Amino acid sequence: MPQKPARCYTHQHRPPYTRREYIHGIPPPKITKFVMGNTKLATEVVTVLRAEERGVIRHNALEAARVIIHKFLSTEVGEQNFLLIIKKYPHQVLREHKMMAFAGADRLQEGMRRAFGKPVGLAAIVEPLDEIIEVRGLTQHIELLKEGLRRAAAKLPIKCSIEIRKLK
Repeated sequence: MPQKPARCYTHQHRPPYTRREYIHGIPPPKITKFVMGNTKLATEVVTVLRAEERGVIRHNALEAARVIIHKFLSTEVGEQNFLLIIKKYPHQVLREHKMMAFAGADRLQEGMRRAFGKPVGLAAIVEPLDEIIEVRGLTQHIELLKEGLRRAAAKLPIKCSIEIRKLK
């Protein structure tokens, strides 16, 4: 069954659904690594992708952002010249009431009766000014770090801004 579009989950105003001890069948997060690159690098600059609005980011959007940043920076800057950190962890469990969509399905299913939904994925809840992704690097690569974060922001369903901080 295909996934629903991100607009179905991005702006949720219900309480968090995170109690894993009571929820069965939660899929694992798709994010494979939260820290990538050279962890021993003496960084000079930190670029941060910040959320500008409240929203929910699904784990596959975070994974797509991570993949695109890592691919861009490893080819342009080099694997040893940056450190990528995913700051948000997907705790929110997303539920979906699966409906059959074929001819004659109306005779098979119950409609909206008992429509609590089954777990279909995970998401991270972000507030305004929350840091989503952080990339550390050298001063000479600052434009490339910004470009990598700009490409990652295109994969996320909420508005984001890029902040630059010098460490030295």
